[in-house]
Amino acid sequence: MSGIDKAKNKAQELSGEGKERLGEATGDRDLQAEGASDKAAGNLKQAGEKVKDVFK
Repeated sequence: MSGIDKAKNKAQELSGEGKERLGEATGDRDLQAEGASDKAAGNLKQAGEKVKDVFK
């Protein structure tokens, strides 16, 4: 996995976490759900890349 992919996945995870917390703070359930979704997607991408690295 390239360093660029790692950075993009981590950025997506952190962005999702930020959206989720902002949604919680403002009471915006849509933003909170979008953030949770982005965070989960970033985590899954990272896990998938780690599996690829194991089999290299």
